[in-house]
Amino acid sequence: MAAVDTSLLAGPVAGVDEAGRGPLAGPVVAAAVILCPDGIAGLDDSKKLSAARRAVLEAQILASCRYGIGIASVEEIDSFNILQATMLAMTRAVEALCEGQGCVPGHVLVDGNRLPKWRWPATAVVGGDALHGCISAASILAKEARDRMMLAAAVEYPQYGWASNKGYGSAVHMAALKAHGPTPLHRRSFAPVRALLPQE
Repeated sequence: MAAVDTSLLAGPVAGVDEAGRGPLAGPVVAAAVILCPDGIAGLDDSKKLSAARRAVLEAQILASCRYGIGIASVEEIDSFNILQATMLAMTRAVEALCEGQGCVPGHVLVDGNRLPKWRWPATAVVGGDALHGCISAASILAKEARDRMMLAAAVEYPQYGWASNKGYGSAVHMAALKAHGPTPLHRRSFAPVRALLPQE
């Protein structure tokens, strides 16, 4: 893993990351962030941060940086596949950054090894959420936004344990899925869910 020399890129540089590719339920959420000139201290891959620390950093990012959030629904995940839905959420995040903040990035750094087909110059950076602050910030916003969605969904469907597992296939989630069947928020194209659907 190597960081990109952002001094060679046309600015402003936006970072993009997603949350929710692996879960069995819920949308995939992406964020795009252009850091404020002074940056944000303590940024890191959202998965390495405690929930309390992520909440603090999210508030700082929202208050100081330019950002956009993009979502691809469960229906879109099942229609297009999770990879294409993720690319769609990332595209919507950058579009939201441009439209909501009135700012067009000169270059976009995307966490991972694939790029959406879009109009902005971009570079894929494997492990980018630990290398570039703008991607770290995007990972934090995406995860926090998606976690809130799953916490809200857990109120309606408490038996699946989404308050703690956020839709991932934990033992509690899998047991409830077998006992109660899929909800409208379950991804029917994912094998563990598909296996429980009536066979046509």
